Amino acid sequence: MTEINNSIIKLVSSLAMKKYRDREGLFVAEGWKCVRDTWGAFRCRYLIATKQWYEKFGTADHYESLVIANKGQMARISQFNTPSDVLAVYEIERPEVDAKLVDRSLNIVLDNIQDPGNLGTIVRLADWFDIPYIFCNESTVDIYNHKVVQATMGAIANVKVIYTDLEQLLDEHPSLPVYGTFLDGDNLFTAKVERRAFVMFGNEGQGISPRLAARATRRLLIPAASPHHASDSLNVGTAAAITLARFATE
Repeated sequence: MTEINNSIIKLVSSLAMKKYRDREGLFVAEGWKCVRDTWGAFRCRYLIATKQWYEKFGTADHYESLVIANKGQMARISQFNTPSDVLAVYEIERPEVDAKLVDRSLNIVLDNIQDPGNLGTIVRLADWFDIPYIFCNESTVDIYNHKVVQATMGAIANVKVIYTDLEQLLDEHPSLPVYGTFLDGDNLFTAKVERRAFVMFGNEGQGISPRLAARATRRLLIPAASPHHASDSLNVGTAAAITLARFATE
């Protein structure tokens, strides 16, 4: 256990920016639920908490990495408008990909997802439906963005998120069908789908990019209940939930 100092405050504050997360190899999980649900899944550099929090919730497992701060100092390092009494600074995991597991699983492919809440939701869905990998292109929001970490509600501890060249990824697994959600696809609820596959979801405004769309071996549509619906598309998190639930029935 130690007391917080200016060096730690400066480090933690810098982790709000991706370039510093990449440079330091660290990210922040803030709030008791987020810390509780991720504890043990990542190597902890610092567990920063108020004395009151530690006296109420702390355990011997926390002591080695514990840094005590007052409420004013917690406010300085918080990445949210309402600071919490605890946050963890974890080492970023660089997960390896098991190609054999990919070939026998349903895998999510994300093309240029920008909203942290959408990525967090999709990570939670992957955890719920026991999907081991989410593959993203480099333009997708950073999984270690504090808003994404918070939105995963702890699921970041159970799902491997890989940033890679998506076209190369598909080339490396030619035996897997590639599904995508489109406005001109086959009815999701009546189409035959396979549980071992890639399923792609695209950018909130533009959808799946043309180059990836061309790689889809089956285009799927979530049909509207009425032709008079006002919305021209679904939120990508909502679309992912409906689509993945359909695959789970196979």
